[in-house]
Amino acid sequence: QVQLVESGGGLVQAGGSLRVSCTASINIFSINAMAWFRQAPGKQRELVAAITSGGSTTYKDSVKGRFTISRDNAKNTVYLQMNSLKPEDTAVYYCAADTSGSRYWGQGTQVTVSS
Repeated sequence: QVQLVESGGGLVQAGGSLRVSCTASINIFSINAMAWFRQAPGKQRELVAAITSGGSTTYKDSVKGRFTISRDNAKNTVYLQMNSLKPEDTAVYYCAADTSGSRYWGQGTQVTVSS
C-alpha cells in the first residue's frame, strides 16, 4: 500500500507559476513511475506528466515547455513546476504512483488559474 499526499495547489493569475508536490509513504526508488493527472469539471482525468524511476519524463502536448516534473528521491517527493499558467490549466491535480501491478492515487489538490 502506498499513500500519496499532495500539496501546493492554489489560486494564481494567468501567466503565473505554481509548484505542486507529492510525497509518498514509501521509498520512491521502489515505484516504477510517478505521474500527475488532472481533472477539470465535466471532463475526464488526463495525464499531465510522468517520470520513471530512471528519470525519463513524458508530458501532455499542451504543457510541454511550461510544466516540469521532477523527483527528489531523498524526500520521496515528486514535484510539478507549472509556469505560464493558463485558465485552461484549472483542474484538480492528482498524483499517481505505479508499482508492479497497482496504481495508487493521492487525494488531489485544486489549481485555479484566473484570467
